[in-house]
Amino acid sequence: MANRIRDRLSTLGNRKLLIPFFTAGYPDLKTSMEYVRIAADNGADMVEIGMPFSDPLADGPLIQHSSHIALQNGVNLKSILNGVKRLRSNLSVPIILMGYYNPVRAYGDARFLKEAKVSGVDGFIIPDLTIEEASDFNKQIKKNDLSAIYLVAPTSSKKRIKMISEMSTDFVYAVTVTGVTGTGKIFGKETDTYLKKLKSILDKPFVAGFGVSSPESAKRLGKYCDGVVIGSALVQIIKNAATKKSSLTETGKFLNNIRKAL
Repeated sequence: MANRIRDRLSTLGNRKLLIPFFTAGYPDLKTSMEYVRIAADNGADMVEIGMPFSDPLADGPLIQHSSHIALQNGVNLKSILNGVKRLRSNLSVPIILMGYYNPVRAYGDARFLKEAKVSGVDGFIIPDLTIEEASDFNKQIKKNDLSAIYLVAPTSSKKRIKMISEMSTDFVYAVTVTGVTGTGKIFGKETDTYLKKLKSILDKPFVAGFGVSSPESAKRLGKYCDGVVIGSALVQIIKNAATKKSSLTETGKFLNNIRKAL
């Protein structure tokens, strides 16, 4: 089976990627998977599904909260893969699993990536797996024709950016701010300059995330990169919704507005 991420990128043209993030198991596993369908119906080009972890170093308060609830709900790697497998009965949007390396290592890289491929996963973002330690993981990624997506940051040197680009299979994730994820970040000329620099160095497409929380911020970043990732703003919508049903509706409206802005 062809890699859906690669297929999507090959047909992108001038369209900017919209990649929403949802935590598996928040507010419960069934509903979290329904958000993936809602996202696909409202212009998402790919969807990140967060694998909850007890110590999410790169995540701000909102995603930490969603991870905590998901873990209380008993969500684990196996149940996430089963959820993706159920989605794949009638959903073609590329799915990226995002999470921390400890649970994956405990499961076993080779076993987990093989089962992920069978379930219908297309790629992985593991923020705490550095490129220096990722050799064995990447071998298994390539063996299963999956996509490895690594992060660059404003503090990354030109040499390191090139190394990350080389290690990333199909595209790169640009962290727009130093620190953790969250809403309400202000993007100024410094961010613009950073993204322009990345465009001149990277030899692969790249998306920007960490702090994108409105159509305006998505549109601004989209000028200088190939798309945006939105996570905390969606968790906030879900958290504030009066009911699970209304959270689905509000999520769809929000993503539709982002899609139009891009």
